[in-house]
Amino acid sequence: MWKNYLSDCHKNNRLSGLSVRIAAFISALLLSVLCSMFYNLWKYENERIALEESSGRTAASGGAFPVLVLVMGLASVSLIVIIHNAFAFTMSGKIRQLGTLSSIGAAPKQIRACLLREAISWCTVPILIGNLSGILCSMGLLRLINVLADGVPDRHESVFGYHPLVLVLTLVITGLTIWISAWLPAKKLSKVTPLEAIKNTAELQLKRRGRSPVLAFLFGVEGELAGNALRAQRKALRTASLSLSLALLAFTVMLCMVTLSQLSTGATYFERYQDVWDIMVTVKGESVEAFGETEKIRELSGVENAIAYQKAMAKRIVAEEEMSEEMRDLGGFSHAGEEDVMRTDEGFLVNAPIVILDDASFLAYCEQAGITPQLDGAVILNRIRDVTNPDFRHPEYMPYIKGESDTSVLRQAGREESMAEIPVLAYTDKVPVLREEYATIDYYEMVHFLPASLWREVKGQIGGCEEDLSVCILSGEDPTAEKLRALQGEIDRLLGSRYTTVSENRIQEKEINDRQIQGMMAIFSGFCVLLAIIGIGNVFSNTLGFVHQRKREFARYLSVGMTPGGIRKLFCIEALVLAGRPILISLPIAILAAWAMLRASYLPMGDFLARAPFIPVIVFGIAVLGAVAFAYYLGWLQVKRINLPEVLRDDSML
Repeated sequence: MWKNYLSDCHKNNRLSGLSVRIAAFISALLLSVLCSMFYNLWKYENERIALEESSGRTAASGGAFPVLVLVMGLASVSLIVIIHNAFAFTMSGKIRQLGTLSSIGAAPKQIRACLLREAISWCTVPILIGNLSGILCSMGLLRLINVLADGVPDRHESVFGYHPLVLVLTLVITGLTIWISAWLPAKKLSKVTPLEAIKNTAELQLKRRGRSPVLAFLFGVEGELAGNALRAQRKALRTASLSLSLALLAFTVMLCMVTLSQLSTGATYFERYQDVWDIMVTVKGESVEAFGETEKIRELSGVENAIAYQKAMAKRIVAEEEMSEEMRDLGGFSHAGEEDVMRTDEGFLVNAPIVILDDASFLAYCEQAGITPQLDGAVILNRIRDVTNPDFRHPEYMPYIKGESDTSVLRQAGREESMAEIPVLAYTDKVPVLREEYATIDYYEMVHFLPASLWREVKGQIGGCEEDLSVCILSGEDPTAEKLRALQGEIDRLLGSRYTTVSENRIQEKEINDRQIQGMMAIFSGFCVLLAIIGIGNVFSNTLGFVHQRKREFARYLSVGMTPGGIRKLFCIEALVLAGRPILISLPIAILAAWAMLRASYLPMGDFLARAPFIPVIVFGIAVLGAVAFAYYLGWLQVKRINLPEVLRDDSML
């Protein structure tokens, strides 16, 4: 009997399970992509570790498994919440049939098992197709990642891999997700008594009618009727409303976040340093005082300037009487955290980063800063920002110390008893032309600039030097990507025979950054489209099935004088409200989120508005509106083919 029942359900209700099949397909697709991509991430990490160990470098594990468990858990719970309503709506359409079965002796356990078997029969094929589609999508995503990450230093190309256990894991997780989503409404429906089920007319009912003053004012009687119909379908359309709202909100917030990120990166990095560097070379395991190729780099055709430098970390005591008056008025070190400044008997122990320049570059820096060029002392960056002003985008600076002492005592970090007294050539607020930022995390650090020849004398007492050397290279005017790549190749050939180097150029790095942002947008947009498809699938299922549920409603409208044109207007209003409500819900939230992100970034409102993603958001909203309108148009075509006045006398279509 149950086999015949399931067979009849599939023959006579081909459209009733459309939203379930779509939801099952999308959930299988999403979970397959997640499992496949995490497997390939784990595979890539193992390959990276093997390559680093074979080259003698220390490798660190990425620890992807806990992240996989967390993401898969969140994804499954989210899908259960969304898909549950699709099952509930589809199963509730069979409540009279279930009541009939219950009245002839079917137990609640049997009814529940029947509903679950029907759900499995609906979802088996979509799950298999979704998993296979997810594997293909993962291959495409991995290829996209390889393209976007092309040129990233120390990265090897990722080769797609797939293990049978990944397929088993994906099928198990997808099956559990679908099973729980179907079991919840099946359990509820199996408890409905035969009398309650048989009394159900399969017609949309309102427990209490309400008014829709806005719709009534805008569209008249049809607007009032559309409002009541939407309230009656509230549970059936919950999946659509939730999915479309989340899709529109996530899409809008994602575009705003990416726009702000691009503006911030451009202002603080690419635009800020475009006249500072064109090529950066990292020389592995080399010291600035021993590196002798800087002058050869400067002599290359197309090179305007080259600065070799290295960084070290030291400590310095700032005595109470050394602080400038502006610093005292600011509160001194009262705003500093213990990790940045330590109070001692002698004063305040602060971080003192050291930037060691090659001798020629140090002399040029002194001349640029208006200091008598010498190699027997250090230059101290004597400025500190107003730490009480949170606007990091437009900092206000003031003198750090009075700058009266002609020496500075630098101490070894961690071994403060080891120290060196260094002559001070000058205190200044000017910095060398380098791609470096100072005092952005620790506002109280006091930066010292030293020539390489002086560092050679004091490094034994101070220590703390980084292992690698950097060379900042500025090319001529209007460099192109081709010119920089050619110059980069010359530098690599010059240094490659003696040193291990990693180089990058400014234009190529911007291209990589742009490709990574585009890839991130493509992936996230795909997720938003999946959410929208779940909602639109629910709308299609509802509209294609409402001939059965709403035929009495339409017949009554016709019997009191409403024309088919009036019913068509009713459909248009419902489609407009159903698609417009998620827009009205998500838009204010997205605006508030964008405003909060804009305030946190301290970017000008005008800059954001000039590049705000109005067109993509409008296109996405129009696409959603068009899809919902098309679903209602298909429903209208079904309504036109039925002789609705006969419905009141003929109930055979139930």
